[in-house]
Amino acid sequence: MPRNPARLIKFINFYPPFLGMNIRVVFVAPDFRTIRVESKLTWRNLNAVGTHFGGTLYAMCDPFFMLILMQALGEGYIVWDKAATIRFLRPGRGKVSATFHIPQETIDDLRARADAGEKIEPTFVVDVVDEKGDTVARVEKLLYVRKKNSQ
Repeated sequence: MPRNPARLIKFINFYPPFLGMNIRVVFVAPDFRTIRVESKLTWRNLNAVGTHFGGTLYAMCDPFFMLILMQALGEGYIVWDKAATIRFLRPGRGKVSATFHIPQETIDDLRARADAGEKIEPTFVVDVVDEKGDTVARVEKLLYVRKKNSQ
């Protein structure tokens, strides 16, 4: 994974599934703790009733909490997506976005627990919002974190 925010944006934005669903990373904080993703409604991500395809709404939320933790914890830790749920709250029209953020205090806590030998399963939640700020969908991600070589 690129260690430079601008390179990460280019790398992810050329990922074929994201290209196909019109998903774009538009911001990565210098410390990688915050990532913002958008998707404009086009014929490529339109469902049968003229709103955002649910798979697009989920896909735009899939890897980002995992990527933030991988970057923050470094190579000495295993970070995996373990489960996810999505709740559709209203039709997604126009441009939708999601902002992923993991505070440093949470990262420090996860690192300390993993260093102590725990296998941790943190849950993170992100809202997909429309241009008015209304929540279109809520995605909950369950991750798995542990220190490498700690069974």
